[in-house]
Amino acid sequence: MFEEREPIGPGQPAVEQSVSEDRGRRQGAKSGPRRGDELELAVEALAFGGAGVARIGEGGFVVFVRGGVPGDLVRARVVRRKRSFAEAELVEVLRPSPDRVEPLAAHPGAPWQVIRYEVQLRWKELQVRDALERLGGFDQPPLEPIVPAHQRLRYRNKLEYSFGSDRDGRLVLGFHRRGRFDEIEGVERDILASERVDELRRATVEWAREAGHEAYDRRAHRGVLRNLVVREGRRTGDLSVRLVSSPAELDVAGLAARLRATGVLWTRTQALAEVTDVGSTELVAGRPWIEEQLCGLRFRISPDSFFQTNTEMAEELYRVVLEYAELDGSETVLDLFCGTGTIGLTMALEAREVLGLELDERAVADAIQNAKLNAIDNARFFCGDVADALPELVVEATRRPSVAVVDPPRAGLSRRMLEHLVRIGAERIVYVSCNPTTLAPNARLLCESGYELERVRPVDMFPQTPHIECVALLRRRTPVPPSPASSR
Repeated sequence: MFEEREPIGPGQPAVEQSVSEDRGRRQGAKSGPRRGDELELAVEALAFGGAGVARIGEGGFVVFVRGGVPGDLVRARVVRRKRSFAEAELVEVLRPSPDRVEPLAAHPGAPWQVIRYEVQLRWKELQVRDALERLGGFDQPPLEPIVPAHQRLRYRNKLEYSFGSDRDGRLVLGFHRRGRFDEIEGVERDILASERVDELRRATVEWAREAGHEAYDRRAHRGVLRNLVVREGRRTGDLSVRLVSSPAELDVAGLAARLRATGVLWTRTQALAEVTDVGSTELVAGRPWIEEQLCGLRFRISPDSFFQTNTEMAEELYRVVLEYAELDGSETVLDLFCGTGTIGLTMALEAREVLGLELDERAVADAIQNAKLNAIDNARFFCGDVADALPELVVEATRRPSVAVVDPPRAGLSRRMLEHLVRIGAERIVYVSCNPTTLAPNARLLCESGYELERVRPVDMFPQTPHIECVALLRRRTPVPPSPASSR
């Protein structure tokens, strides 16, 4: 359950104009701040990505403050300087914002835990609006209220931990320090993982310390232990663990006996990069996949396949997708970037047919297996790059696709993908986005090609972080000439 936290101190208004402007004139010389300078700053807003926004000098030179909360008065040290902005790290909160709360635990993956949850939601909604207006050119974007998270803590079903060493040389297991590939911050309490996964993480650390294993040194490229990847079936209780190490002899069977997981895998790799899916993988105990339940369906998930990280909010996300798709049972639906088929199979229950396309062969194999697992025979899944294989996918349809669902990576849709979508001419495009700054320009290009942005609804999949997920509905305004597929 979420633990309510009291605000720190009485706080102050979001921006104290007279104080900040006066101070800014003194600190914001023409040359601007330099790296290493310490500044007193009034934080005014939150930038996309999560940093606080402050301004100095008569020109309002922007300083992004990591860890700053709107309404804070802080002292911050400049760590990076560019022509039009600087980045600074928080040194001290001189006067806290009324929206600042005590953090529950040190955790680099939960930077917004110091902000009241209602304020997190407000800023996420504002940032989606800003992206649509500023990057998409939509004067009055059709933005709907954000869907709040069911659980504000301990919601992640997948965790990728990294082994490292603290300042005393002691082995720790946690996450990369922000902006550093070679430094790992150990966590004593993972507030984003379930209690069960958190206990598993602690047991792994104890096993490694007792055995005297060293963490992999990412700068010197020596050492053994690299990563621990944990996947949890929140509804089924399944638990998959994968230890990633350099080639070495380890008692992973002993670790497996301690963890009692559904499956334990061991990946040995010589890769220099921080990757968890490259190398030789051995099944040490149990089975390599887990199962999860979502929207009344059962899904099998392989170790490297993509699956929404927040099971409970994935259901909320898919409810929005179904609402926007407006299915009546007659539609041919394209599910692009379909992953393990979760969206497509959910839609297949209400559509005539679903055709899924995904580049990852392992995910496609899972999607096909998941269709069989749920006795769904009106969904087919194909392996291919959306940029190249989309026209071939349309040929497989028994009639012209009337709905296209796209769930692209953070980079969004390329111009070539957008051109394919426009040629297909689906009546409705449901765009699932994990990055509003790429959704906005993509939506603008679609609108310039005959579509209208009709609805946008953010969904808070990742509380305590600045990450934003949203769903957009684009409806075709102009008719499309008949295609050969429509007469089949």
